Amino acid sequence: MKFKAGTHPGLKKSVLDPQEQTTLHALETMGFREAKSLRTGKYFEMQLESADRKQAEAGIHAIGDKVRLPVAELRPVFDNVIPSVMERK
Repeated sequence: MKFKAGTHPGLKKSVLDPQEQTTLHALETMGFREAKSLRTGKYFEMQLESADRKQAEAGIHAIGDKVRLPVAELRPVFDNVIPSVMERK
C-alpha cells in the first residue's frame, strides 16, 4: 500500500537565519511595518510503500531524522500519514 506524508521542519529558535532577517527587512521597506518576526523553512513530502500505516509511520520518521540537519533543525513531525492515491499510468 502506498502512503504519503508531509511536514515543515523548522529551524531551532537558537539558530539565526540570514534569509529570515533579509526577508523581514524587505517586507518592512515595502511598507509592511506590522511584520515583526518571520521564520522560513522547507517542506518535505514523501511517498512510500509499506504493509500498513504503522510501518509507514515508522519508516517516514526514520527517513525524516536522516534528512534534517540535527544541529540546526527541529525533528520533523509527520502528523498526516495518509494512504496515497494510486498514480495513473
